Amino acid sequence: MVTKYDVFMEVYEKGGPHKIVDVVQGLKQKKSEYDKIRKILETLAEMKLVAKNDSGYERVMNHQNQHLFEMLKYCIKNDVNYNELFDETVAEYLGKAFLKESFGVKDVGLHARTFSKISAILEKNGFLIVLSRKPFRAVAPHNSFLGDLALYFGQRPMVAKAKPDEYFADIGKELVKFKKLRKANNRKYQEILEAFQIRFIHHSLSIEGNPITLRQTIKLLKEKIVPENLSVESVHEVQNYQKAFLQMVQNVRAELPLSKESMLNYHFIAMQHKLQLAGRIRDGHVMIRGNPDYNVADYKSIGSLLDNLVKRYNNYLNAGKHSLKDILKFASRLHNEFQHIHPFFDGNSRTTRLITFHFLQMNDIPIFDIPLGLLEEYVSSTKGSKKRNDEKLSQILQQIILYNLKTINEKLA
Repeated sequence: MVTKYDVFMEVYEKGGPHKIVDVVQGLKQKKSEYDKIRKILETLAEMKLVAKNDSGYERVMNHQNQHLFEMLKYCIKNDVNYNELFDETVAEYLGKAFLKESFGVKDVGLHARTFSKISAILEKNGFLIVLSRKPFRAVAPHNSFLGDLALYFGQRPMVAKAKPDEYFADIGKELVKFKKLRKANNRKYQEILEAFQIRFIHHSLSIEGNPITLRQTIKLLKEKIVPENLSVESVHEVQNYQKAFLQMVQNVRAELPLSKESMLNYHFIAMQHKLQLAGRIRDGHVMIRGNPDYNVADYKSIGSLLDNLVKRYNNYLNAGKHSLKDILKFASRLHNEFQHIHPFFDGNSRTTRLITFHFLQMNDIPIFDIPLGLLEEYVSSTKGSKKRNDEKLSQILQQIILYNLKTINEKLA
């Protein structure tokens, strides 16, 4: 069923002016839908989202309309059904959920059936971290998109400050469950891993500016269908990162510890579309785009800093068994240290994620994706942060790990 948002996107993206029949054809609708789409265009004109003139209907470009367009484009890029999310009740749900560190149906105040429906929509898109089903408790991670969605429908979202170390008990319980479920159904686990890794590749490279959509990523990596509107380099970037991810999975299965060589190898594989940079330690200064306050190492000290990092990693391994809290603490240090060393001219962040995932999986913690709802917080606690904060990153990693575990366990059960 065509909605006003579908019609708005058709008109706004293509400019105009458009005859009604043009919109019908552009949306690939039957001629019988003509009157319905005409009424939608009239509604959009009343809302000042489009303008009607003698030539047809044309977009109205202003800050508010452009912002709506960008939000809808965000949904399309990430394969999110905006017709499910762009709703006053969803916005009300989010506005109340943001006020709580964790929340249940009573905190939101909606009918139980409506609450469950919205929760399911948010969860499937990575916008909700479910802590328990009975009774239902969840965390709604705040990000710009969800905040803007709430604001668009008149909500004024305020965000509760999360306390540190609040998810260790939940993660511990899910890990016990995961080990039993994986042993009982390893084939299903491999299928889940494939779906997760494709989403991770899309999410990870979207942070770095690759324009590929999630749907295009799935078609490219599963069906070998190359998107027509992408540059050759963008396509190769996706394919190379999958190869690097699969190499990481293979190394973990072989129980190979991290080494300086494996770190460089991950970069070499991931950056084959830029052969002059692949696996090569930089010999000049760099700055983080958009964050000049982010401190990176002098290129002359990179070799020794990497050696020291690997040495600390080996000391950690030789120290024996570690608690979950210690594992996540070291994972945060490993991530931030490598990223601040910034060994390469390009591709540092994507390599850092592979190294961190390698470390966590070697400690029997299945982490294969950063959910969409946590991407912004993850970036703001890493290369988007003006000051290094391992504790903040540890907090985000807890949420990411819990999301991975909950999702995997429910699919395996």
